[in-house]
This record gives sequence, structure tokens and C-alpha cells, in this order.
Amino acid sequence: MEDDLTLVRDHTVYSCVMGSRAFGLATEASDTDRRGVYLAPAPLFWRFEKPPTHVEGPREEEFSWELERFCELALRANPNILECLHSPLVERLTPVGEELLSLRGAFLSRRAHTTFTRYAASQRAKLDADVRLHGAPRWKHAMHLLRLLASCRDLLRTGRLSIDVGDHRADLLAVKRGEVPWPQVQARMIRLTEESDAALSTTPLPPDPDLPRVEAFLIRTRRASAR
Repeated sequence: MEDDLTLVRDHTVYSCVMGSRAFGLATEASDTDRRGVYLAPAPLFWRFEKPPTHVEGPREEEFSWELERFCELALRANPNILECLHSPLVERLTPVGEELLSLRGAFLSRRAHTTFTRYAASQRAKLDADVRLHGAPRWKHAMHLLRLLASCRDLLRTGRLSIDVGDHRADLLAVKRGEVPWPQVQARMIRLTEESDAALSTTPLPPDPDLPRVEAFLIRTRRASAR
């Protein structure tokens, strides 16, 4: 475990704050969720036991991915990973991290429609189950689902991913406090999903991410770490 934590402490190339603080939805009670990317030195891959693809810690609410795993998930349009690349709250950034951030556009593609809406559907099913069992959803989760759906719609419309909710903060926090009736929240979710579906036909996003560009970055970075 200590070796794993050393990778985070000594080899992180990019780290940021995520969650409510990055989304512009923080309150006094909000936790500080940290996410990062570490570059495992190339010689560690020459052993039978490979370096970990991810590490929890060393701080509370901190989670990091090895660079290759992070890129792999980003190429798949994993919502959580793509959002990490667009956090406005960057805590650590090395030259490798700067190059990673310069590739943000290379990871974006129409695949995001599938991954974002599929993730949203799974979260919506959980909220519906809460309503059936307890008479109400987990309002915090409902708020974040609305935020995700709006982010997906805007990404498809503009080709750019923005995670700060901006002027929608007050409306979303009202949902979190349970001040908006569940049928209204449901209707908003349906509308956002339909708007995302409609935006797919005219989106400026390419069909697929720029795999060669990302792979060239990864190979170049690995070679440099082997010296």
C-alpha cells in the first residue's frame, strides 16, 4: 500500500478538486473530492507485478488513476473522467499534466451521448426505486443527475464540456433541498434527455475520439519516463 501511495505523492502529473466544489454547487457542508492522474515510471511495468491502475488516498475523498488507465477511460467517454479534465479547480499540474489537458478535445466525441445518457438512466432507475420504497428520491442525487443531463446536452450542442452550473445554481440547490416536486424534476429530466437526443443529429463532435493523438502522447511520455 505504501508503494501505491508513493506513486500518488511523487508521480502525480495532474490533480484537481471535483464534486460540488467544481460544479459550483458547494455549500458549507460540502466535502472536498480530489481526483488525480499519476505517471507510473516505465521500469515498474517491466516487472511481473504491474503498478496499480488506480489508488485511493492518501487523503480522504481522494482517488487517482494511472495515466494509461485514465486515457483509456477518457477515450471511452467515461463521464466522470471527462469531467475531471475540465475541473476549474486544479491543484497540481506538471508539464505532462499540461499536455494531458491540451488533449481535452481529442477525448471528446459523439460517444459521450451514449455514455452520459446510459449513466443517467442507471441513476434515474435508482431514484425511481427510492420513490417507490421511501416516497421520495435522494434529492442530492436528483440534483446531480439534472446537472449531468444538462452538461451532456450542452456538450452535444457546442462540442465543449463545461461542468460549472453557473446561473442554474439556485434552481439545482432548490432540488437538493427537496423544494421542487418530484413530478417537476422528472419532467425536467425527460426534457433534458430529449434535448440531448435531438442535439446528437447536429453536434459538432466527431464520431470517435482522436486515438492516434492520445496514443502518441502516451508513448512519448512512457519513453521519457524510462530514461
